[in-house]
Amino acid sequence: MGDKWTLLIIRDLVAGPRRFVELQRVLPGISTEQLRSRLNRMVADGLLTRQRYREVPPRVDYELTERARGLQPVIGALAAWGFEWAWGPPHDDEAVDVGAIFRVIPGLVHPPGDVRGLVELVVTGSDGEPQHFAMRVSRGSITVSERAAPEADASVSGSRRDWIDALGPAADDEALHVSGDQRLARVVLDGVMASSFRDASVA
Repeated sequence: MGDKWTLLIIRDLVAGPRRFVELQRVLPGISTEQLRSRLNRMVADGLLTRQRYREVPPRVDYELTERARGLQPVIGALAAWGFEWAWGPPHDDEAVDVGAIFRVIPGLVHPPGDVRGLVELVVTGSDGEPQHFAMRVSRGSITVSERAAPEADASVSGSRRDWIDALGPAADDEALHVSGDQRLARVVLDGVMASSFRDASVA
């Protein structure tokens, strides 16, 4: 677990299976050989399954096992520590992966047991293309998938910059658009905002 990439690979597979090239895209800085070696080791250790499809070109999907999903609270605890102690305003040339933050929500946010429903989080990039995340809230836990959710009970949307402002130290979520079930949306949104961790530490 102490390897540089293992927990990040688990984080980025929480929302569902991914192909090798998709993992490369969401893990900037990892070489092809590093990723191949790490995935092979994680399969051997029972953390991932590898599914091969008979397609041209060949397709291989990697997916978390239940053993790996058991690490979500660990990843959430590390994220909470980062929010409280290391989260600062991004530098001008710094890339903030909002999707990576959303993928830690299942291990980070613990909603009340009586709150249920589906929340769609939408991030619009500088190219105008939206990225969708569906958060299913049920029985005190959250699961995430990367897909559009037109059937959602609540939706929170904004530009990448709006989300960075909301999730950062200033916790400025005024620019985000919230629609539908307000309580449900706030359970997810407030649970992942850095201010909630700093407020809790002060209390």
